[in-house]
Amino acid sequence: MKELHSFNRKFAAVRHKLAGRERGIVIKVEIIISNNANKPIYEQITSQIKAMIMSGELQAGDAIPSMRALAKSIHVSVITVQKAYEDLQRDGFIETTIGRGSFVSALNKEFYQEEQQRIAEEHLQAAAEIGRMSNLSLEKLTELLTLFYRENE
Repeated sequence: MKELHSFNRKFAAVRHKLAGRERGIVIKVEIIISNNANKPIYEQITSQIKAMIMSGELQAGDAIPSMRALAKSIHVSVITVQKAYEDLQRDGFIETTIGRGSFVSALNKEFYQEEQQRIAEEHLQAAAEIGRMSNLSLEKLTELLTLFYRENE
């Protein structure tokens, strides 16, 4: 009986490992952190993972590194990575399950792009109001927007 119980535990462990392979291999995520950036580190992590998902580099269902593994590889605190993962989960980019890990959600790219457009529209509306109040011409605002848009090309 003891041998049967031991066999069942070993079989369950093998079955768990195989199930993990079916879910997908943990994808290596290359994150570049800049200490000179104006963004906090957790936002740098969040924006880079979002970009990988939006570009298709990370696909729905892909496993991403554990918080500890990512923190160790980029030499930051686990709490920093935890904050980034919480933001990604809140925004619908990843799903995290205790004991299984974190996976890329089946995200609707159009929804994300619409949300980003809405945010840009809010900022542009504020810029237009400031321009009108300050007597800045539409041409000047357009010139500034073009300059900022092409700044990192």
